[in-house]
Amino acid sequence: MSGFDLIVVGAGIVGASCADLAVRCGLRVAVVESGVPGGGVTAASMGHLVAMDDDPAELALARFSQRLWEEFAGLPEAEFSRCGTLWLAETPTQLQRIPERIARLAAAGIEAERLDARALYACEPHLAPGLAGGMRVPGEAVVYPPRVAAWLLARAQSGGAAVHRGRRALALAAGGVRLDDGTVLRGQVLVATGSELPELLPALPLGVRRGHLVITDRHPGLVRHQLLELGYADSAHGDADSSVAFNVQPRPSGQLLIGSSREQGRREREVDPSMLRRMLERAFEFLPVLRGLQAIRAWTGLRPCTPDGRPYIGRVPGCPGVWVAAGHEGLGVTTAPGTARLLLDLLLGQPPAIDPAPYDPARVAA
Repeated sequence: MSGFDLIVVGAGIVGASCADLAVRCGLRVAVVESGVPGGGVTAASMGHLVAMDDDPAELALARFSQRLWEEFAGLPEAEFSRCGTLWLAETPTQLQRIPERIARLAAAGIEAERLDARALYACEPHLAPGLAGGMRVPGEAVVYPPRVAAWLLARAQSGGAAVHRGRRALALAAGGVRLDDGTVLRGQVLVATGSELPELLPALPLGVRRGHLVITDRHPGLVRHQLLELGYADSAHGDADSSVAFNVQPRPSGQLLIGSSREQGRREREVDPSMLRRMLERAFEFLPVLRGLQAIRAWTGLRPCTPDGRPYIGRVPGCPGVWVAAGHEGLGVTTAPGTARLLLDLLLGQPPAIDPAPYDPARVAA
């Protein structure tokens, strides 16, 4: 048996962020990861550091996290690229709503500007003709999530964290967690297992939304910004059984990453050709030049989602010594450092940097 101040179960981007910060806060830390660190939900994600403004709590956590992500701006392993984000308005009605969004972002300290059609096409000349304009958020960036997660875990380990690779946490034990090899680790436990959360915490409801992604061969400079349609939030936060929305991201490698799709409750990892076609056709509507590119890989990932769309961050009610950081849906990468900081503030009894109430697991457990 071994004693620790915190046992982190799951070494995706959220768990690795929490483990790294806990070590830097002086805690004795263990990490349990059954697979490749950063190889699950994290590896299947786009890596955008984007602030969505339609939910104040989500915006607060995203903006807090974006500031913390600045630590990684010069880190080669992060593949940090400040490409900025362009939100695309298909219609004059969508364009008219942009000032409201700019005001909400400005209130959170995020710079954004409205673009008319001429300015939009000056930014991205390959966009389909006929768009009304858009909104540019110049400070936003993208990273490569699995490499960041691996780097964070390595830093935590170099700082003294005990990493149990290839081990599965089978059950929460009294004052700790029991592993599949019979080992019992003693200490407070943080469950950060993403879509696998119900295995250890079945009382916290969690669903999944499967998504498809496609990456192309290299075409440096073809697209300069991360591109999203203004209807993206309707797909991300809607309750349809399936939906698609235009999202293309330029990678530092010169490749283009194409999304996005959402399918409620689908856990199969195989690519669905019909959903893939639907997603790509939506992408072609906004960026016709994609039709001529070579796709080199397509894959799926599972977004863990809570009933109200906000992540679980905090103490698990009815489970002494157990904490949770999971359920971030499509913003786990964006909000990982803020999640870690908020979680450690709560665990250490320090004043939290942002209001923790919207993410308290008790809101659902009650």
